[in-house]
Amino acid sequence: MRIVVVGGSGHIGTYLVPRLVRAGHEVVNISRGQRAAYAESPEWAQVEQVTADRERQDAEGVFGDTVAALRPDAVVDLVCFTPESAAALVERLRGETGHLLHCGTVWRYGVSHRSPIREGEGTPPFGEYGTQKDAIARMLKAETESGGLATTTLHPGHIVGPGWHPIGPLGNLDPEVWRTLSAGHTLRIPGIGAEHMHHVHADDVAQGFANAIERPEAASGEDFHLVAPAAMNVRGLAEAAASWFGRTADLEPVTWDEFRAGTTPEHADASWEHLSRNHVLSIDKARALLGYEPAHQSDAAILEAVRWLVDHDRLDVARPLVV
Repeated sequence: MRIVVVGGSGHIGTYLVPRLVRAGHEVVNISRGQRAAYAESPEWAQVEQVTADRERQDAEGVFGDTVAALRPDAVVDLVCFTPESAAALVERLRGETGHLLHCGTVWRYGVSHRSPIREGEGTPPFGEYGTQKDAIARMLKAETESGGLATTTLHPGHIVGPGWHPIGPLGNLDPEVWRTLSAGHTLRIPGIGAEHMHHVHADDVAQGFANAIERPEAASGEDFHLVAPAAMNVRGLAEAAASWFGRTADLEPVTWDEFRAGTTPEHADASWEHLSRNHVLSIDKARALLGYEPAHQSDAAILEAVRWLVDHDRLDVARPLVV
């Protein structure tokens, strides 16, 4: 097939585009052309590169024309964030493209009431990002159910991989967390550390998209979660991370007010956004219909990211990794 990937130079596309090339597809990557993929791969030499500013072209009402002009059999949209943008692309591709695959998010759900969450059974989202992504997923599902364009929405967890900082044990990007754990110092955690996060390796997300492309009959009109086989809570992830440096985690439970007082507003807000949701997602549907089998557990994926950061002097830690 001829497959157009919108935003293929990012976290997911770094792994998805080479997968599609290896599977024998003709691949076109649409991006702003401002950065290369996070990992080198010889398959990129076979990829057609198209430079386009999605935001600007959406404002001009021509982005759908840019995509349609490439005459794709399938389109993978990794960088759509508003219902208006999604609707415009659907309207243009309807009747011309066989399959549109959209990257959603597990933040389409709000706080957890029961776990694991199956597709469509979580609580209503909160915050602009999750609310808009949920609206897109619902619109796409209705489009396919009404006999329009065949669509699939795949919802990744917290995407992890070498080349960027992972969401850490406290649900934020604070690099001091890793230094504290590697030094064996006390890490203050909000509450008792029982809140979960559900990470996923970027290559496992790519696997899910690739499988959905290969199984359009099973994927059409459906939503799927793409996460690691198991979620991890704050305590578990902190203890695992400390062990990577030959340490035992020393965790001090504090109130949220105390936690906020000891960090920056940015890190505190990020922690609240991740931990208050307390997400644990089911992948039973993706396994059954797409043959999805993630190769990375959450902690192993995060370790891979941390190792890359340490090896490339992007993360200051107190002692070397021992695993």
